Amino acid sequence: MGEAWTEVADRVFVRRHRSMDLNVTLVVGEGACLVVDTRADLIQGRELAEAVRTVTPHPWVVVNTHFHFDHAFGNAAFRPASIWGHRRCAEVLSGADGERMRTRIAGLYREAGEATGAERIEAVEIVPPDEIVDDVATLTVGGRPVHLRHLGRGHTDSDLVVLVPDAAVLLAGDLIEEGAPPQFGDGFPLDWPGTLDAVLDLVTGPVVPGHGAVVDKAFVEAQRVELGRLAEVARAAHAEGRPAADAARDLPYFGEYAEQAVARAYLQLQ
Repeated sequence: MGEAWTEVADRVFVRRHRSMDLNVTLVVGEGACLVVDTRADLIQGRELAEAVRTVTPHPWVVVNTHFHFDHAFGNAAFRPASIWGHRRCAEVLSGADGERMRTRIAGLYREAGEATGAERIEAVEIVPPDEIVDDVATLTVGGRPVHLRHLGRGHTDSDLVVLVPDAAVLLAGDLIEEGAPPQFGDGFPLDWPGTLDAVLDLVTGPVVPGHGAVVDKAFVEAQRVELGRLAEVARAAHAEGRPAADAARDLPYFGEYAEQAVARAYLQLQ
């Protein structure tokens, strides 16, 4: 797994990073380009910006697929460009929730003995999106239409998918995970299956997940089945009064995150 750009469709490039197995996508048009997600801090953002310049000299616009630090804390490196994101993404990054996320992530780095990582997170200028999407927006990137869609809650309440129709590519953000189970810390497990139904309606070619290898429609369908099972198990277990840890044993697909997934579903049911 290198950190080179891979062209997954016509002028749509994916850069898969060793750090957190994160994907960033670059869409290149005539005289303009689009960068989807900006990595986890200013240094990583600047390194990404330099990498974009190895592909194209064109001015960029940025999209954040959601508010998590690993997708949006590099935003400052791309200013003064416009940054697009869901309304909730902007609200979280501009308010106390963004600062709480910074404190929590820096603390996790320190607990892991990674003081430099903590210092880099603490030094981030959190830059929220300034172009707001509620449900749908269409950008023109050097003559290429790019659709931004909020299809419902799932990984967060701010998830955007990015559709590049002339290349038949869908960028799913963390609504889809490859190589590790879906993450539920800010998730909505009862809504997520329906949101993936809407995602599947848009899939006609490659799907770029937020983390891991590029996948296809069959992979998305399989992950949707597992998320649907999670919702069913959680609803039944909650009705029976079973502890989340007990219900989690019925969900091996989600591994160590199964209990967290059930607990988040129980919060929704309450």
